Amino acid sequence: MDRSMPYGPEITYDDTLKVWSGGERENYFAPHLSIGEIIFREMERHPKLIAQISATEKTVLTREEVRFNAMRVATYMRGLGLKQCDIVGLIARNTTHLVAVAYACFFNGMPFHSLNISYEQDTIEKLLSITRPSLIFCDGDEYERVLAATEHIKLDTTIITMRNHPSGSLRIQDILTTPIEDNFRPARLEQGPDQTLAILCSSGTTGVPKAVTITNSQQVLLTFFRLTSDDVQYTHSTLDWISGLITIISAGVFSTTSIIADNVFDPALLCRLIKEYKITFIFQCPSHMAMLANCPEFETSDLSSIRFYIYGGSNCSLKVQNRIRSRLSHDCLHFAYALTELNSVGCTNLHFDEKPNSVGRPIKGISLKIINEQGEALGPNETGQVCFLNGQNWSGYYGNPEETLIIRDSEKWLHTGDLGYMDEDGFLYIIARQKDMLKYHNIMYYPNEIETVISQMQNVAEVCVFGVWDAVNGDEAAASVVKRHGTNLVAQDVLDFVKEHIDAQYKQLNAGVIIVDDLKRSANGKTNRRATKAHFLEITNRRAFGGQSM
Repeated sequence: MDRSMPYGPEITYDDTLKVWSGGERENYFAPHLSIGEIIFREMERHPKLIAQISATEKTVLTREEVRFNAMRVATYMRGLGLKQCDIVGLIARNTTHLVAVAYACFFNGMPFHSLNISYEQDTIEKLLSITRPSLIFCDGDEYERVLAATEHIKLDTTIITMRNHPSGSLRIQDILTTPIEDNFRPARLEQGPDQTLAILCSSGTTGVPKAVTITNSQQVLLTFFRLTSDDVQYTHSTLDWISGLITIISAGVFSTTSIIADNVFDPALLCRLIKEYKITFIFQCPSHMAMLANCPEFETSDLSSIRFYIYGGSNCSLKVQNRIRSRLSHDCLHFAYALTELNSVGCTNLHFDEKPNSVGRPIKGISLKIINEQGEALGPNETGQVCFLNGQNWSGYYGNPEETLIIRDSEKWLHTGDLGYMDEDGFLYIIARQKDMLKYHNIMYYPNEIETVISQMQNVAEVCVFGVWDAVNGDEAAASVVKRHGTNLVAQDVLDFVKEHIDAQYKQLNAGVIIVDDLKRSANGKTNRRATKAHFLEITNRRAFGGQSM
């Protein structure tokens, strides 16, 4: 039996199958059209509208200029003989011409694989070895690392720089001199809407990121927010985040104006940008929210233009949420629970006052269920693993069918690894992650990566690493360490060793170290990470923030 439920988005609950559903997805455009064809067509319709303003590079581009630039890049790719089966690599910030590269890939039906600029050398090599891109666009800041990676994995490819160009490198400006192919049109997808649009990065159970395919489906469009050409949007997310991908697609499809910046996130600058450009739509991660809420300029900033403030990606304390909300002119702060493997937002919370700790209800095209360890569906207020179904094709993790089978079952349900429950009104609450993954500024990492390094110390007997929540940074790593009997070991020794052997800032022990006599253990004798963390917090008098997960 289907039961309609109040609140929004409108959903139904089948109490026989114990499945919550947002209903049928509505296509804004003909279902056979690719994302590239839709963007090309919509940019032709509104050529003189402002498409993008770079606040840091001081550039302004119309939609006609972006379309022409994208066609030049696409023509260059075609001139190299690249086909729809080829992959383009991206390791780049939000610079002026990144949009042209992304749209060129969409026009050619050619997926790009986007990596985060902060990845360590070993991670870059592993990811590039998976997809082996035929062409790579990167910032000059990462050029030497990318070049070294391609040489190490014996990848013969062309590297084009987007900014801070090293001497002698092929620059994006060089590519933009390419004459546009006569009668240029976007390519028809050889596999139709089931074809891969892009490849982003997620993290596997071993801590090595996986290459997550994104399907060329209209499910990725933010149709439920009803964006128009009057909207001005901003996100600091780069194209390796699902939020960054969704934002750049929405700009092309709905003719919005995008405000971009290629700097390290600066909350004071964002305050100025919101006022100067009258930004209406923000898609932000919680760490940036915390930084914004804590900056002096926030108290007097003019945020009256904002009509959609969307956030997600990790925990966000209610304190930060309430502080942001108190400065908004409209009730427009909405949590968006997304899964990269889902290729879209899964749930959104439009009822902050009534359901302040919820990640929301499933949107159109999304079904949701909660299962126990035996895989049986659970009813309202029963805790289990959260699973999603979007009814579309997903090609899985690129080059990794084993992990694909783990996350997606035979009925095409995606198993998130998050523990949660649905309340009687159909709102999802996340209470924990099944896995130990941590997020620092939305960059994923795992405790065992740090534990492996600390275990190499001569005076260390055992170690347990865990995350301590920080409103700005996210999960800061902390460690409880057992020293070898009869040896001398202090916390500073561990901090120094990790700093010496791990380059990444987000993997430093920013939350601290304690030396203990023993770790907390489960009944079977294994280390109990949760109990060890609680012991650490008790000793150090630290308090983790509560909040939502994504």
